[in-house]
Amino acid sequence: MESAVALIDEGNTIPFIARYRKEATGSLDDQVLRTLNERLEYLRNLDKRREEITSSIGEQEKLTPELQSALDQAKTLAELEDLYRPYRPKRKTRASVARERGLAPLSRLIEQQKPCRLMEEAARYIDPEKGIQTLEEAIAGAQDILAEDISDDAAVRKQLRIFTYRTGKVAVKATDPKAASVYEIYYDFSEPVNRIAGHRVLAIERGEREGFLKVSVEIDTGAAISALQQRFVKGNGACAQVVAAACQDSFTRLIYPAIEREIRSTLFENAASGAIHLFSENLRQLLLQPPVKNAVTLGFDPAYRTGCKIAVVDGTGKVLDTTVVYPTMPHNDTVGAKRTLKALIRKYGVTVIAIGNGTASRESEQFIAEMLREMEEPVSYMVVSEAGASVYSASKLGAEEFPQFDVSLRSAVSIARRLQDPLAELVKIDPQSIGVGQYQHDMPQKQLSEALDGVVEDCVNRVGVDLNTASHPLLARVSGINSSVAKNIVTYREENGPFSDRKTLKKVPKLGAKAFEQCAGFLRIPGGENIFDNTGVHPESYKAAQGLLSACGYSETDVKNGALDALQERMKEQGVEYLAEQLNVGVPTLTDIAAELLKPGRDPRDELPPPLLRTDVMEMKDLKPGMKLKGTVRNVIDFGAFVDIGVHQDGLVHISQMADRRIRHPLDVVRVGDVVTVWVLSVDLQKKRISLTMKSPEDQQP
Repeated sequence: MESAVALIDEGNTIPFIARYRKEATGSLDDQVLRTLNERLEYLRNLDKRREEITSSIGEQEKLTPELQSALDQAKTLAELEDLYRPYRPKRKTRASVARERGLAPLSRLIEQQKPCRLMEEAARYIDPEKGIQTLEEAIAGAQDILAEDISDDAAVRKQLRIFTYRTGKVAVKATDPKAASVYEIYYDFSEPVNRIAGHRVLAIERGEREGFLKVSVEIDTGAAISALQQRFVKGNGACAQVVAAACQDSFTRLIYPAIEREIRSTLFENAASGAIHLFSENLRQLLLQPPVKNAVTLGFDPAYRTGCKIAVVDGTGKVLDTTVVYPTMPHNDTVGAKRTLKALIRKYGVTVIAIGNGTASRESEQFIAEMLREMEEPVSYMVVSEAGASVYSASKLGAEEFPQFDVSLRSAVSIARRLQDPLAELVKIDPQSIGVGQYQHDMPQKQLSEALDGVVEDCVNRVGVDLNTASHPLLARVSGINSSVAKNIVTYREENGPFSDRKTLKKVPKLGAKAFEQCAGFLRIPGGENIFDNTGVHPESYKAAQGLLSACGYSETDVKNGALDALQERMKEQGVEYLAEQLNVGVPTLTDIAAELLKPGRDPRDELPPPLLRTDVMEMKDLKPGMKLKGTVRNVIDFGAFVDIGVHQDGLVHISQMADRRIRHPLDVVRVGDVVTVWVLSVDLQKKRISLTMKSPEDQQP
């Protein structure tokens, strides 16, 4: 861990450390390293706050050895703040006013609860000039001081916080029980604090913000107050009665409102953290969807009145042609649209059609399926998510990339490219606009943005980038390269022609030695002068790669020709540890080098199942309970997954219908992009809801 921390502190990126510094980190992957980095930041902030608190208490000359020890042992910010509470400068309170009036000695006397004549003692503090007119006012002021002192006790707050978490319930009521809203299931709802699901927390938080719900945390207040009184009250004398009243006031007015806020804040933070993790995992799987490589693709952006925008792109994503057709209402020109599209398909050799899932998508899908049935050419289609396409089309980047096209035609191009290479296209869009999360607008936006940016960075660097074809948004996600340097790479490429080797990168303005070290291994040059430049082997390891080939009786020509069939066996014969020592690299690095040499230019996405392409379409009314279908997982949420089964309306597989065994989370079973077999449980045409199961009906029969 110390080595990983040192590497992070030296300015190395997470992808670089995960891929090229495995010996130093024990082969920690990028997700673990990011978690480590987040924890490191938290602990450093904790230490910084510890120093600030220690300094503040020290300046007040109240820092005892016992308090210093407690501060040193505090493991959370909450513990630190509890310890600091009695010494934190306070705004004007009832207790501070009482202290100003000189009632602190009376408070201490009452706190000791020794036998005394309380009224006589209190009479000494009557002072009209200080605003103390009566015995009752003097005792009330002393009680206020006691209540605040009890509230400031760190041990008390910790005890009641634990009690609330273990026994409390989140209680929800409707502000207007007759009002219709999406939150009606929460109009009379309660669930234990320590069991409530994150998605419910986010839902009720939103319902409260929108004014439909009232939310509170309920506990047995009698038991809590009794616990306080047992801790502080001694006997049953007059002073003890004041202390007992102070305990009740302290809990009701000071302690519990703060603890309720803390509990709700913690529930929200945990729920948001879980939702961000889920969003991140969905995004990761979406970005790593297998590309449909080398396929001439027709992008179909559905619409009604303005017509469906069409873009044909070649296997590299280059736009070949664009047009607009009007097969949907109000025009209903299916004949003309078919004629135009068939001509484009035959002219350019289109093999797959990507249909956006927005407005008029269902009608467009039916139209395409009908057209394909009339054709002899083997053409299939897939409905792809349009999420974020309009944002990209209207962006400065979209205008720079396609200045000759209007916004709608840019969307058609983006839809086609999303099918060809999801990663290369989706990096142009704000991750939050891609639409694979839940309640993303309710989460801490900075935390969400950082998490999603980290996922995009990890995915881009895991796959690798073609240095000579990548757009500057894609290059900007490569380890060590920012947007400015990415634009400089593209400019250099345009002015000087394709890069022939990685070393030439050093000539790009503002790409210094550190940036080259971080990025070089993730950039590929197919057909370049050096075969290693088309692999994930880092330039710092070229010598080791050449040494490995030589030791095993191979040459770089054998790498180009794919003639390393016996490489692994020859490495085992000589001993991997021995070879690593001779070549002055670690075993993990040597293993990675061998894997790259066996498959130069490999794309890890190619090892995944291909996307599910269709040639026909069904409607919801065609679905019957028990029907068996194949579908693609489009989104995973805390309580299930939405699956595209080709009827334009995704069906929900509830978590209880995912496996015969009990599972903790849907991510344990499915990921975005998985092709799964499902059976229809029920169909609600009016509400447009489809319920699915992944449990085979045959397996459920007794």
